[in-house]
Amino acid sequence: MKATKLWGSLALAGAVALTAGCGGEEKAAGVDPQIMADSLFAVMASDRANYTKLIIKRLGGEAGFIKPDEHWEDLDNGAPLPAQMFRFGAEAVAERTDAFTYSLQSLWPINKQNAPRTDVEKTGLQYIVDNPGKNYYGEEELGGVKYYTAVYPDVAVATPCVDCHNKHKDSPRTDFKIGDTMGGVVVRIPIKG
Repeated sequence: MKATKLWGSLALAGAVALTAGCGGEEKAAGVDPQIMADSLFAVMASDRANYTKLIIKRLGGEAGFIKPDEHWEDLDNGAPLPAQMFRFGAEAVAERTDAFTYSLQSLWPINKQNAPRTDVEKTGLQYIVDNPGKNYYGEEELGGVKYYTAVYPDVAVATPCVDCHNKHKDSPRTDFKIGDTMGGVVVRIPIKG
């Protein structure tokens, strides 16, 4: 979604929220869950892509003084990988709010905790692999709470992503190329229903 369309949609949703209860007929307040999910993903994807391209790619070069590594904490000069930074962000958000959650998942996870668990996650991840460039949207109930769940393609944007997955000893798939969908970002928003 283009930025102007996104901001226009957010402004419209905000206007609906502001007019709720202001005389006349009552209107539903809040932002549409798809607009919220798409907006959250836009921020997440931008931050992750920039960290990968501007930090990790530069650190991993010939003269790199800091080494990007999945075991970065064990190194004197280590830095977390993009997927690890993403997970750290998701964990920090979960500590601050219950308005949404997000995770990075894959049909071919190196770390088994990143495998899909729910039917919507499995269906969504397969959909984005089968339909490049498309997102998947669904609803599910977990623990008595209804959720709007969106799955966005996580595409290999830099050589370090592809190299890490293709060379990792625990990787169930070793033929990724730049531009391939390697997994997906799952955004889950509780909805009233």
